[in-house]
Amino acid sequence: MENNFAVRTEGLTKKYGDKIAVNSVDLTIPRGVAFGYLGPNGAGKTTLIRMLLGLTPSTSGQMWMLGEKVPEHRSLALAKVGAIVEEPRFHEYMTALENLRIAAAVRGPEAEKRIGESLERVGLGERSKDKVKSYSLGMRQRLGIARCLLTDPELLILDEPMNGLDPAGIMEFRLLIRAFVGEGRTVVISSHLLDEIEKTCDAVSIVDQGQIIRQGNLSEMFGNPSGEVEIEVGDSEGALSVLSRLSYVSSVELVGKNQLKFELNPEVKPSQVNSDLVLAGVLVEKFSPTRKTLEDEFLSITSNMGIH
Repeated sequence: MENNFAVRTEGLTKKYGDKIAVNSVDLTIPRGVAFGYLGPNGAGKTTLIRMLLGLTPSTSGQMWMLGEKVPEHRSLALAKVGAIVEEPRFHEYMTALENLRIAAAVRGPEAEKRIGESLERVGLGERSKDKVKSYSLGMRQRLGIARCLLTDPELLILDEPMNGLDPAGIMEFRLLIRAFVGEGRTVVISSHLLDEIEKTCDAVSIVDQGQIIRQGNLSEMFGNPSGEVEIEVGDSEGALSVLSRLSYVSSVELVGKNQLKFELNPEVKPSQVNSDLVLAGVLVEKFSPTRKTLEDEFLSITSNMGIH
């Protein structure tokens, strides 16, 4: 069973005195996906990663990575894992190339052969001979990923990897993550950036105050329209009159000069509304079923739980 998952935990808990940082977490991360571990700062994301990697002991619970029970078989698991926890650290007065050579020296000859390719993949090939002290935070993040690639990992665990990246850098990062998944790797991204997680990942866990409050595939959570529709028309008053009389339409409101928003019965196809409006003489210029976003879901869940 454990071989079906890249990561699995049961009742994983971490306490610091009276404070509970991770609270009985049951986490399942399938293989071959980009997975977002999502929550605000202080939600316990980094603590969970540190327990998985054996950097801090758990108080209770069980953990598996790539089919290996940890910490019992930690060395076997970590041989197939690349990770960045918080900001990656390097020798400041050495070049990126020199830093990776040091990292590869303890990993064997195969790691040495991957240095050039790893630097190119993260876009640092032309800056590989620059000292790391001259690198921006975003460049250090990319160098950290290059270091992870030296072992050709099956599982990458990245803690807030988009910190310090400009919009172009975030786009490059997103493409890089999708390329890793295309190669059959699993990428776990811990982040508080809801929009980027939604654009990058296949599945997520939403965590707050050390607890998972929702997890699953994004396609399952948000694959269908929410039932809310926005339209742009030539005659807003006429459209409002027609929509108000339709039994399968509710909550109609004007949201702009020629724009309306309403709730549609999920059993009715949007084309039916469009047809009824046109038959009534209302010209529909734009028709857009809206989709629930990860931010909508996060705010809805945390609001319902009284989390602020």
